[in-house]
Amino acid sequence: MRRQLTQLLLASTWAACWLVAPPLHAQPAPSPSAGVLRLVEPRYSGARARETVAFLDQFVRWPGNRGFDASIDHVAQRLERAGYVREDRAPASARLTYRIERYPMSNPAWEPRLASVEIVGQRAPVLQLTTNRNMLATNSWSTPDTGVVAELVDAGTGTPAALDSAHVAGRIVIADASVGRLFAEAVLKRGALGVLAYAMPAYTQPSKNTHSIQFGGIPYDTTHRAWGIALSHDARTRLRAALAKGAVRVRVKTGVAWTPNAVERTVVAEVRGSSHPAERFVFSAHVQEPGANDNASGVGAQVEMARVAADLVKAGKADPKRTITFLWGLEIRSTDRYITQDSVRARGIRWGLSLDMVGEDTKKTGGTFLIEKMPDPSAIWTRGEDRHSEWGGSPLTKEQMAPHYFNDYVLNRCLELAATNGWVVRTNPFEGGSDHTPFLKAKKPGLLFWHFTDQFYHTDGDRIDKVSAAELKNVGVSALASALVLASADGAAARAIVGEVERAALARLAAERALGAAEVAKGGDIVKERDILETWGSWYDGALAATADIEVGGASGETMRAIDEGRARVREALRGHLSALTPS
Repeated sequence: MRRQLTQLLLASTWAACWLVAPPLHAQPAPSPSAGVLRLVEPRYSGARARETVAFLDQFVRWPGNRGFDASIDHVAQRLERAGYVREDRAPASARLTYRIERYPMSNPAWEPRLASVEIVGQRAPVLQLTTNRNMLATNSWSTPDTGVVAELVDAGTGTPAALDSAHVAGRIVIADASVGRLFAEAVLKRGALGVLAYAMPAYTQPSKNTHSIQFGGIPYDTTHRAWGIALSHDARTRLRAALAKGAVRVRVKTGVAWTPNAVERTVVAEVRGSSHPAERFVFSAHVQEPGANDNASGVGAQVEMARVAADLVKAGKADPKRTITFLWGLEIRSTDRYITQDSVRARGIRWGLSLDMVGEDTKKTGGTFLIEKMPDPSAIWTRGEDRHSEWGGSPLTKEQMAPHYFNDYVLNRCLELAATNGWVVRTNPFEGGSDHTPFLKAKKPGLLFWHFTDQFYHTDGDRIDKVSAAELKNVGVSALASALVLASADGAAARAIVGEVERAALARLAAERALGAAEVAKGGDIVKERDILETWGSWYDGALAATADIEVGGASGETMRAIDEGRARVREALRGHLSALTPS
């Protein structure tokens, strides 16, 4: 996940919103997905999904490089084995197709081959790429075969003043700063030979995971052709301990492969809808980044989802009326292109779901399965059982709300499966940085399946041993079942979802009234508390109204009556709660 892209992509859209889910409740009957779950669950193999994760985990995957391309080829091979036909060879009647899209890259593709840091005079290296695959910053250049040997200077926290006082020109710099920022200040502005940067967040538990390194990058720079090294807690300690004893010279070796005229590739697979193919549910899993959970797990889970979907269609067990689309490519960009390249196609996108970091062995990583949601009023007032993840979020305004049923609908599918096996399901507010953001930017419903807080996030500790086949299965089954129900929703399914959303609305209003009463009892502002209730009532009124698009072919009279009656009951409940909320 690359959170730094979020604000750019979500500016001036209701995508820039945070949502915290309502308290978790048991799934009430009737379920719109019970039959679909019974079809999907026994067919989905977490072990098979994990095989794909293991294949991708061999590689440091950046667009256009050897590992990225091998991963794209692996996905295509798995799709063909499942019965998908390459689009340019498929007959017009084919329901299972795929294609590989190709986009020329402006810069060469980059791949690390070797790297090491040694203190001159000491035998044991401080770092080696063979044990720390994330140590070499992306866009670093190769050193001469014998490496670069120079004096090491400590610039503290890497501020401009600290760098100036350290006289870094012609030297190698160590500092507590991100490798990208330190490189820009020390190398590009002040003539340092290269940088050794330490910037491990507290949630990675660096004092425990002393050899972990988070990957980072430096600008593509053909002038200096320098390099950046990210340090582990252990490496930083060793280097500074040596400096404490006197002058230190270090030898840095790097070796990289550049692929000129590189091509970024995206796989698009589709299960074509039998009656309404222009309407679609779109899944997206990004391929790039070095980790097993981030995001080989999303790729593997989604490949197995595509296989199960094909199996059900070929066996006549499922007949999606709407199209189900699967994307594998570069994070955010591939999804954004799919939405924006074709305005006609974009109009038919009804729902989007991103799979990113979905296979975690939670006992090892500490991460919890989360559904990152669309904005609701808990983004404005985060309280009660609502929680942000450690990424955090900022309060929004009422104008940034996006009422929709997708939040409660997908949460209920996960809870329905969790009720059978004890799977832990939680939610978090919108925090961005993955493939759900382009859907939200385009004002399409978009959610993220992920895990956090993960002590190995973006580190070279994120390897296949941290991936659980059972977790991959839980995520994949819930995601595919969510799509299959909506792809063929009849009136009964639509009305069941309307009922779910109504129950969620009534539960939320009751919870907010209780929270409001407690605040008022403590001397809180009753006007504010009434505003919170009214905003929640308005949001759920809009969410129920949105359910009119669920039924294939348009909502029937019976479904519209159910929607209208549900909205009326929520409005009546809101009036009751408002009247009961009185000054203490």
